[in-house]
Amino acid sequence: MSSEIIKVPDIGGSEGVEIIEISVQAGDTIEAEDTMIVLESDKASMDIPAPKAGKVRKVLVSEGDKVSEGDDILELEAEGGGDADEDDGESDEGGDDSSSIQDSRDAEHLEEEAEADESDVEDDKPKKSSGGKRTVEVRVPDIGGSENVEIIEIAVSEGDEISEEDALITLESDKASMDVPSPYSGKLVSLELKEGDTVSEGDLIGTMEIAGEGDDDADSDADDDDSGDDADHEEEAEAVGDSEDDVEESDGEGGRQELRVPDIGGSENVEIIEVSVSEGDEINEEDALITLESDKASMDIPSPFKGRVVEVSVKEGDTVSEGDLIGYIEVAGSKPKSASRTSSGDKSDSKKKSDDSAKKSSDSKGKSSSSKKESGKQDGPGSKAKKDEGSYGGEPGPEARHKQGENASGSSVHAGPAVRLMARELGVDLAEVRASGPKGRVLKEDVDAFVKQVMSDRKKGSGASAQPSSQAQGGAGIPPIPAIDFSQFGEIEEKPMGRLMKAGATNLHRSWLNVPHVTQFDEADITELEAFRKAMKDEAAQQGAKLTPLPFMIKAAAHALAKFPQFNVSLHPDGDKLIQKKYFHIGVAVDTPNGLMVPVIRNVDQKGIVELAKEVIDLAGRAQEGKLKRDEMQGGCFTISSLGSIGGTAFTPIVNAPEVAILGVSKSQMKPVWNGSEFKPRLMCPLSLSYDHRAVNGADAARFTAYLAAILTDIRRLTM
Repeated sequence: MSSEIIKVPDIGGSEGVEIIEISVQAGDTIEAEDTMIVLESDKASMDIPAPKAGKVRKVLVSEGDKVSEGDDILELEAEGGGDADEDDGESDEGGDDSSSIQDSRDAEHLEEEAEADESDVEDDKPKKSSGGKRTVEVRVPDIGGSENVEIIEIAVSEGDEISEEDALITLESDKASMDVPSPYSGKLVSLELKEGDTVSEGDLIGTMEIAGEGDDDADSDADDDDSGDDADHEEEAEAVGDSEDDVEESDGEGGRQELRVPDIGGSENVEIIEVSVSEGDEINEEDALITLESDKASMDIPSPFKGRVVEVSVKEGDTVSEGDLIGYIEVAGSKPKSASRTSSGDKSDSKKKSDDSAKKSSDSKGKSSSSKKESGKQDGPGSKAKKDEGSYGGEPGPEARHKQGENASGSSVHAGPAVRLMARELGVDLAEVRASGPKGRVLKEDVDAFVKQVMSDRKKGSGASAQPSSQAQGGAGIPPIPAIDFSQFGEIEEKPMGRLMKAGATNLHRSWLNVPHVTQFDEADITELEAFRKAMKDEAAQQGAKLTPLPFMIKAAAHALAKFPQFNVSLHPDGDKLIQKKYFHIGVAVDTPNGLMVPVIRNVDQKGIVELAKEVIDLAGRAQEGKLKRDEMQGGCFTISSLGSIGGTAFTPIVNAPEVAILGVSKSQMKPVWNGSEFKPRLMCPLSLSYDHRAVNGADAARFTAYLAAILTDIRRLTM
C-alpha cells in the first residue's frame, strides 16, 4: 500500500491558526470527509476533513500547534493502493462494475495522484479514467456550528468542470466569510442554491457527475468520439464565424442599438449604485455599463456590443428591472454575441471566460472613470459635477469625488452586501479601503479602520482650526444632513451660536464619533443619606456651605475610582497604551445661559464633604457668570452630570473624552422596596454610567455602579 502526507488545505488565507482538537490517532481507519483536526481562529472554527479514505500511520501535529495552508497534518496509508493493477485487470477482462462506492472513490483518488505527477503532459494526452460515471450529492460540510449562513457568491455554474478543492460557494456570517470547496473532481450537473439563500450543515448544494468504474477501452472509444465531436464543433464554429464575418462586412459600421437590462434573476426595482459609462465613451463588449445592488448581492451589467455610447438613460439611485432601457450605443462593425456560438463553446472553459470578462469589466471601469474625470474637467461652472461637490468649504465629500471619478481605482471591490450597506451609510468608497479578508475581501472591520484613520488624519491635519460647522455637517465620510429652507414652512429667525455653545457642540460631536458608548443603569437607596444630609444642613450652613446631595456623589465617585482604577484612565493617542492617573479630579456639568460648562474639582480624595460643597457652589456660581478660568475646566478624571433637581428617570450622558466614563444622576423617587419580609418605602436614586468600551468592559461597569450604589446607601463606607 502507498502512503502520502496529508496537508492543510486552503483555509481562507489565515495563517498561524491554532489546532484545538485532533480527531484521529495512529492506527485509525478513516473515510473520506472524516474530520482529522479542528482549527480555531479569532473569527471562526473549522473542521479539516480527510481528502480520501485510508489508515492513519502517523499524526504529525498536536493540540495547540499553529498551522497554515500547506503544513503537514498526518501520514495516510491509502486503501486499495496495492490492488490497483489487479482491479484494472478485472475491469479489462469482464468490465465488472460490482465494486463498492468506497473502492470507486479510492480508485478515483489514486488516479488523481497519478494525474498530479504527470501534470506537465496531462493536456497532451487523455486522462486515465475508468470510463464509467456516477452522480453524487454535494452538501454543506461542517461550518463551525453556524446555522442559516448567507450565500454571498456562487463560484460555479451548471455544466462546469471543476476540480477537487475548487470553491463552490462563499458563505458570510456576522463573524467571518468562508469558501466551501468541492470534495470531488467532475462535472456539476445541478445547482440547487442561489446568491442570498441561507444554508446550514448538511444542506444540498447540488449534484456532480464524477468518474466511476469501467474499462480503458471505453475510455479510448469515448476519446475517439469526443475528438470526432470536437472536429464537428470546430467545423460548425468556422462556418458560423465565416457567416458572421460576411454579415459584418456587409453591415459596415453597424447601427444604433438599445442597451437594456438583461435577466437579473427575477429581481425587480434593483437600485443602480454606479454608472460606469458616460455619453461619448468608447467601450468594448463585456465592459460594465452599470452596477446594481439589491439587499442580497451586487452585480455588473455588461455591454453586449462594442461601440460608442450615444445616450445614457439612467443615473445613480434609479431602480431598474429586466428589460428597462439603459441607453443607446452606436455599434462599430460588430454584433452581439450569437447564442449558437456561445452554446457551442466548451463548458469546461466557462470559468476562464468568466474571469476574462471580469478583468475586461474591471479595465473598462478604469477607462470610463478616466473619461468621466476628463469630462468633469471640461464642464463649466454650472455642471453637475460642480454641484455635487456641495457649497461648503474644504475638500469635496467622498460622494462628490466618487461622481467625478476621482476615487475610482479601476478595480472591482470584493465585499459582501452587509459591508456594502455599511459603506453606503457611512459614505465610504470601498475602492479606498484596504482589504484584509480572504481573497481580498473587504470586511466590516476594514471599513471601521478606514473611518478611524480618516478621522485621525483630519484631526492631525486640521487640529484646532477645524470648523465646528463641518463637525455638524459630518466628518470621516459620514453623509451630511441636507440643507433645508425652513422659511417655506413658516416664519423663522436665525440666531448665532455662541462661542461656548459651538465649542461644546464640537467636543460632544468628537466624543460621540470616537467613543464606543455603553450605558449601565442602576439605582441607589439614599434614604439614610438624605436623612443625614437634612440633619447636617444647618451645621454646614454655619460653615458657609450649602449641603446638597451632589458633594456626597462627588466623594463617593472618588472612592469608587480608587476601588476601580480602570475607570481613572485615558487612552494613549497611539491606541496601544492606557494612561493610568494617580490623582482624583472630578468634573461637574453646570447648565449656564451660554451653554454647558464642566468645572473640575481637584484632589477630591483629600477633601471633606463640607469643603466639597463650598467648592461646588463657588465653581457653579462663577460658571453662571462666565468667570471660570481655562485651567479650572481642565484635567478631569471623571464627570458627574446631575439632573436630579429637574426630573427624569434615566438618560445616557456622552462621555467627556479623553475621560472614559461619566455618571448621570436623575431625580430620586420614593418606591416600595422588598427587604426580605415586607415592602418598605425607600428613596431610590437612578444612576446612569456611560463608559468607553475600549477601556472598560461591561462586567467592570456593573461592579462600579453596584459599589457606588452601596456607598450612597451607607455613607459610613466612605470611612473604610
